[in-house]
Amino acid sequence: MAIRISLVYGAIFAVIGIIMPFWPIWLESKGISPIEIGLILAVGTWSRAILNPLLAQNADRHGRPDIMIILLGWGALIAHLLFFVSDSFWSLFLISVCSSILLFAMMPIADAITMLKVREGIVDYGRVRLWGSLTFIVAALGGGYFLEGKSENHILWLIVGLLLLTVVICHLVPRTDTAGTKKFLTPLLNIIRNSRLITFIISASLIQASHAVYYGFSTLHWRANGIDELTIGALWAEGVIAEIILFAIAGKYINRIGPMVFLMIGGTAAIIRWIVLGFTTDVTHLILIQWFHAFTFGATHLAALYYIAKSVPVEFTATAQSLYSSFAVGSTMAFAMLGSGWLYENFGGVAFFSMAGMAFLGILVLPIVKLLSAGRTRP
Repeated sequence: MAIRISLVYGAIFAVIGIIMPFWPIWLESKGISPIEIGLILAVGTWSRAILNPLLAQNADRHGRPDIMIILLGWGALIAHLLFFVSDSFWSLFLISVCSSILLFAMMPIADAITMLKVREGIVDYGRVRLWGSLTFIVAALGGGYFLEGKSENHILWLIVGLLLLTVVICHLVPRTDTAGTKKFLTPLLNIIRNSRLITFIISASLIQASHAVYYGFSTLHWRANGIDELTIGALWAEGVIAEIILFAIAGKYINRIGPMVFLMIGGTAAIIRWIVLGFTTDVTHLILIQWFHAFTFGATHLAALYYIAKSVPVEFTATAQSLYSSFAVGSTMAFAMLGSGWLYENFGGVAFFSMAGMAFLGILVLPIVKLLSAGRTRP
């Protein structure tokens, strides 16, 4: 079962390993400006924020998240094939929104399936999830090597080929059954009414959304400052290597020190990381600071997943994971991404400083969780 779940993560992240660093380059090759790229990415994430929790709660209602992930895989493949016949801004815009919803809805449902198996004592989340990070490295590094000196059209061909592989592997997802519910909004309402959980999700989301400039424009920024595609791919891969190391060892620590401490570590590391990236594009400094990805993303992500697992009923896990995803890489990320397009076009690498401020805001929200927890425990 652990191997099958690992393959699912590996397939999904192979696609993301091409999309994250190189998709802005493909959009730019179609004549799309940085502000328009920011708009496309932002609206896609806004749409995910609204629709993905509804998709996930449908999986919870029917008690079969494994079937939902198969349907999403097919939908993502078909949507990306439409890019081959799209050239105008509005056609690219509409297809981008649909493909973004379908592709990224797979991740929280995969996480929900995995965390259900974690609760049963069958798998260790970090050790199956790290295979996704590993394939991200292979895709980012291999993609940079393959794309160097080639037409930007090869980016789309890589994505479609990897999506075809993903669809095949999605059929290997372990059958997962939960109690389900007949009431349409029961899973979603159960999560929304948990004020401590929502506050924790907001804190984690602000820290995750502080990656907006990095995800959307670091490739363009580094490329504009003379760094080649192979080096860029290596820098992305390095960050994920750090993430893999954390995932491999975090299981025995997170329950000991708690998700809140992990989240504080992630937020503090994000402040330092974005300040450094705002100051320099020197490759030596970039190599050093990319190790912080283990904490800015990895520690923050693990903190959220484990806090959710302790805070919601088993049958609502997919909805809770998707709601976190919708905040972290949805609505909060969308606002950050939209602003980052304007900031990058007008200020270049200075835009990273605003992301440090966002991470600091995430840390400031975290004490509210403790206050709410204290209030719930009073007699």
